[in-house]
Amino acid sequence: MGLLAVLVIFSVIARYFFSLSWKELSEFNVTLFAFTTFWGMGINVLKGEHVIIDIVYDRIRPDVKRWLTVANYLIMLVVDLVFTWQGIKYVGVAGKQISQGMEIPMKYMYGIMPLSGAICALCIIIKIAEFVTVDVSYFAPKNQVLTKESP
Repeated sequence: MGLLAVLVIFSVIARYFFSLSWKELSEFNVTLFAFTTFWGMGINVLKGEHVIIDIVYDRIRPDVKRWLTVANYLIMLVVDLVFTWQGIKYVGVAGKQISQGMEIPMKYMYGIMPLSGAICALCIIIKIAEFVTVDVSYFAPKNQVLTKESP
């Protein structure tokens, strides 16, 4: 991310103050941005920072919440596998083209989609295994401690 920020700032300064522009650098910046975005998918899954609407989720009993969470991650896994498969198909078709800026096969640029999808699938499987084996108190509301009398 830091490299991307430095390169974007450099290219903006070069373009506006010195009227210098490099299509190779612009294409590299776009590619680097795509890489950081797609690599972030698995990281967000592992850290639990994906989008969730929890207005109903917070009112569910912890034992039900566990299996609802597992079902949610299974749905995420299906969506991710579709994304990965479509990425593989897309690389097979569009990957044969040569990029205009860096003049390399587009399979190196588009290949991040199925690769990051596979990594994200692995991260989802790790989270499912974690949620199946963790103690049910993990799913209790953060401001409430479960006792033996709790339902």
